[in-house]
Amino acid sequence: MPEPSTPQEPADQRVRVQGHPVDSFPEMAPEALRGRARAITVVGEEVLHRRNRDVALEQFGTPELAALVDDMFATMYVAEGVGLAGNQVGVDLRLFVYDCHDDDGVRHVGHVCNPVLAERDPEDSPLVVDNEGCLSVPGPHAEVPRAEYARVSGFDRDGNAVEIDGTGYFARCLQHETDHTLGRLYIDRLGKRPRRKVLKQMEEMREDVFARREANAAKLAEQQAAAGAPTAES
Repeated sequence: MPEPSTPQEPADQRVRVQGHPVDSFPEMAPEALRGRARAITVVGEEVLHRRNRDVALEQFGTPELAALVDDMFATMYVAEGVGLAGNQVGVDLRLFVYDCHDDDGVRHVGHVCNPVLAERDPEDSPLVVDNEGCLSVPGPHAEVPRAEYARVSGFDRDGNAVEIDGTGYFARCLQHETDHTLGRLYIDRLGKRPRRKVLKQMEEMREDVFARREANAAKLAEQQAAAGAPTAES
């Protein structure tokens, strides 16, 4: 998911990491300095259009899963997104990472494996129509109805249970990313005419988007080198 507009400032501005408030947190999640930016899959690629495999019990706590989460954070920042799912880097696993503000200005950072979205209560969580985009549909946005509140449960990369609540734009992010793990894109929620319009705009905008991502990847590599982080060549 791409960046939202700047939200209003709430009383408690502390960053929530894996759903828990912390007193300080860097501008970029530490995972990104350990990861490498990967190519992002684009609408039409098969892995985006089907339910992905659950992260298996034996995969939790492994260096491979930890490295994937690191790479996904790096890729998300390079693409200027606020969320990214495993199939968006071509991996057939149900997980996503996020670094997203809600409408009150609270920043939420973390990851969820095998996400399950709680059933919406229409009385407590009305649908809100707002602009939405996707890193796998590079460039355009469209208005999509989403629940104002969302709760996702699942596991972290070590297999610990997590439960993440969100409102406003962050609720939209949780729903959008969970959709990805089930093989759904936001354009699947559009009518035929707006879907065609979005895909046409994507073809017109994608090269500029890819060029910006390439420039951002170079900047991230410089930051990693300055921090003494290992690179793909080291």
